[in-house]
Amino acid sequence: MTQNNLPARSLFGQRQAEMTTRSIAVFAAVLLSATLTIAQVISGPSSGAGSIVAGSKRTLFGGQYDLRTPGAVPEAVKLEWAGLIGEYGSEMARFYVLEDRGELKILAGWFDLEILHPKAGDVFQLSSSGPHGAQSVSFQRDAANAVTGVEIGGVLYPRRPFDAPGQFFKITPLKPVADLREEALASKQPVEAGDFRKPELVQLNKLDPTIKLDIRYATDHNFLGSPLYLQARAYMQRPAAEAVVRASQHLHTLGYGLLIHDSYRPWYVTKMFWEGTPADKRIFVADPAKGSKHNRGCAVDLTLYSLKTGEAIRMTGGYDEMSERSYPFYPGGTSSERWHRDLLRHAMEAEGFTVNEDEWWHFDYKDWKLYPILNLTFEQLEGQKQ
Repeated sequence: MTQNNLPARSLFGQRQAEMTTRSIAVFAAVLLSATLTIAQVISGPSSGAGSIVAGSKRTLFGGQYDLRTPGAVPEAVKLEWAGLIGEYGSEMARFYVLEDRGELKILAGWFDLEILHPKAGDVFQLSSSGPHGAQSVSFQRDAANAVTGVEIGGVLYPRRPFDAPGQFFKITPLKPVADLREEALASKQPVEAGDFRKPELVQLNKLDPTIKLDIRYATDHNFLGSPLYLQARAYMQRPAAEAVVRASQHLHTLGYGLLIHDSYRPWYVTKMFWEGTPADKRIFVADPAKGSKHNRGCAVDLTLYSLKTGEAIRMTGGYDEMSERSYPFYPGGTSSERWHRDLLRHAMEAEGFTVNEDEWWHFDYKDWKLYPILNLTFEQLEGQKQ
């Protein structure tokens, strides 16, 4: 058994030579097609069977987004398949095992989506008519029964690290958090010119008591691994907050509530994020020189919870996870995870929010440009009301 480090389009080791010319031609055609139809992909409904495909950043990690309200919630993934779903291969040659409409599928080579036909237990088979032929697909487990990789055509592809319920994504900060805080508090926020609205920050859960708080930055359950807030609060500018409440009320009719991870964020915390995050992961944090929409009280990080159980709904990736699983178009996971992620997006966009292209949980209110960058702590906001 060998371990594969080939590019994604060379996966599975069979029919390589005969596919090279065809792959180049098909890849060129895909790029051309994506260029010509990108407006349809983003603005129109999905096309059904081919909805999980590759393309630009938006379509590579999630295919098409259907602007219509999602239909019935998909059935839960089969229990015996749940542990198989994830990412496999190396950093530069990864592929995805996902569940789609009751079938287990493999997405590789940017545009090859194939059904895994069950044989016995953890053994499946690719279709003989597919691009990789009728190869056997066998998932490997360790002594604890955890899936460690998948063998395809005699080649072993290791499983990539994958989040699980209860886990929190963390990085090693470039500096100790205490140093980051001291430096950020001593820094000056950017000076802005403009005729801004007077801020009116209100607490979301005071407007709607069914909105639950899980403010990760008031705990050590965040990507820096240390509390950044002294209190768990969720403030937003009043028009944005009222829009969140309307989304919450709509979701109630479907059996869901909103769980808030963060909303208004003092500017100094944005400075801490930037200075503590490695350069290759800074697409997930805002540049303090420009400030963030969170600093203006017009951005919110949130997810869904079940009104019946009170439990948070599992999505395609974890909150603040700095990986492709955070993209709102990420194709992996299960039909249920993608359905709930899209339901949240529908509810928020109907009230004037736009999803962040790198974070499925992050939504920006339409009027964010009308408010200034703020650096008031929660304690200072509380003091203003006394």
